[in-house]
This record gives sequence, structure tokens and C-alpha cells, in this order.
Amino acid sequence: MQALKIPRYTEAEYLEFDATHEGRHEYVNGEILAMAGASFAHLRLASNAMIGLGRALTGRPGVPYAADLRVAIDETGLYAYPDITVVCGAPELAPTAPETLLNPTVLIEVLSEITASYDRGEKLEHYRRRASVQAVVLIDSRERRVTVVSRNADATWTITDAVQGAVTVPGIDVVLELDELYAGVGFGADG
Repeated sequence: MQALKIPRYTEAEYLEFDATHEGRHEYVNGEILAMAGASFAHLRLASNAMIGLGRALTGRPGVPYAADLRVAIDETGLYAYPDITVVCGAPELAPTAPETLLNPTVLIEVLSEITASYDRGEKLEHYRRRASVQAVVLIDSRERRVTVVSRNADATWTITDAVQGAVTVPGIDVVLELDELYAGVGFGADG
């Protein structure tokens, strides 16, 4: 029996591929992954989170960016398109096409059936390696649950899960109310 050879790409090949092909593509462990379309619940949660973050950060340090902002985790070689990225301070951008953010403060992923285990596992571990990342927020689109993974002053990490009430996002000191986050999703407070 012959093993199936999976093609591996260099970082330069990935950057050229992502710049010349439609859609968004992530790069992990030498593989190029096409990002699939999102469900209504996924899109609504990302939209609700952007609105909440935009309101909370008005006049304060920190700017939220939507899913089209590519982020590099130099420590592991990951290139990803988080659902939402918050940057505090001046953005540090790599001169790639499209530009790539190097100093995210908070990364937010909306979990789906297909991405949940990767986002909670390997991708989270990549994100935690970036020194600028203060928190990763995982918003589940299949059930009402938000997980905040936050960096402590001693470089350890704290995991907080919530299914009701609110969560505080360290690094930007923003409170996200779950009722507002899940409004219009179908299993939130508004039905």
C-alpha cells in the first residue's frame, strides 16, 4: 500500500496563492486551507460581536476589524483570517498583498460544526504563542456558549466559559452581554 502524498507549500507560495485566488485561504503546517462560507447563525454572531465591540471601544484604545484581515503568527508560521481581530495601538503590518497584521490584541472566532475542534484546539494553540495576543474569544454558533481564553500577567492562561450573563474580554476590558451577542440567532434570549 502506498502512502498518499499531501503537497506542502512554502510561505511564499501561500502568499502568492492567497493574493491571486478568490476567497480567503489560511496557511497552517505547509497546507493551504480554503475558508468555506458561513451559516446565518455564524454571520449574525460575528455581526453582533462587531457592533458590541464597536460601541464599547468608541473613544478608547482598540479597533475591531472584520474577517478579511489576515493575521500572522510568526512563532508558528500560521496565517489566519479570524472572524474578528482587535488591535490596540498602531497596527504592525507585513508588506504582503493583502496586508497581514502582526500585532493582534484580541482574536475572536465563531465556532461552527466544521471548525469547532480546530478552533478550540490547534488554532487556539497557535494564537496563544503570539506575545501580543491578550485574549482569544470563542463564540459557539451551535449552542449558547462563549469561551474566553486570556493571558495572565505571569504568562499563564485562564479559561472562562459562559452560557448566561456576560463575559469580560481582557486586553481590551470590554464586557460582552450574551443576550446581545445571541440576539436573532434563534436559541438566544430572543428565541
